[in-house]
Amino acid sequence: MQAYCLKCKGQRDVVDPIEKTLKNGRAATEGKCGECGSKVFRIGKAT
Repeated sequence: MQAYCLKCKGQRDVVDPIEKTLKNGRAATEGKCGECGSKVFRIGKAT
């Protein structure tokens, strides 16, 4: 799975993805950037 990293300014692979549920009930995925290690967030289930 990939998400946009604000630090690297590009699509990066997500390391250690964690599935979460937002307040409105939508699924989201949170993890770390594979390049720099900063936190990345994406709305949608991890695949």
